[in-house]
Amino acid sequence: MSEIVNRVSQSSIITLDLEEYYPEGKRVLFDISPWLFQGIILKEKEFRKHVAEHSWDIYRDNFVAINCSTDAIVPAWAYMLITTRLQPFASAIVVGDLNDLETHLYKEVIDRIDLSSYQNKPVIIKGCSNKPVPLNAYAWATEKIQSVARSVMYGEACSSVPIYKRK
Repeated sequence: MSEIVNRVSQSSIITLDLEEYYPEGKRVLFDISPWLFQGIILKEKEFRKHVAEHSWDIYRDNFVAINCSTDAIVPAWAYMLITTRLQPFASAIVVGDLNDLETHLYKEVIDRIDLSSYQNKPVIIKGCSNKPVPLNAYAWATEKIQSVARSVMYGEACSSVPIYKRK
């Protein structure tokens, strides 16, 4: 009987697991609708009072998504005002929902990936993950890795889908 050889472990394929780049930290959705009159009308004086009286330090080292859960028309300055109060405490701030926040965090992470180890190599961008990896992260990783890799695949080494091959 012949010895079983793990050809995957002996290959030059490099796996990029986006889950390993998951930014650790608490995610917070900050809904401004309770600060609006009847949940839909921003009255500047009352809104500024809420902003001034709120305890912003509770967001220390948190990733914060600022949104309005109602169909209110909220002027840009309202989000800007809240951002000025969050900035000394929060690790990251976006206007949007938690998915927008996750997408923003991954964009920052992918922009910082060192490409040197992927130069002229076949790369698999790992699929399934237990952490929330947004779809945009896969697109951005592909875009970045494609510039240096010999090939890009998606999935696992045992069952990958070819995405790109340099000619």
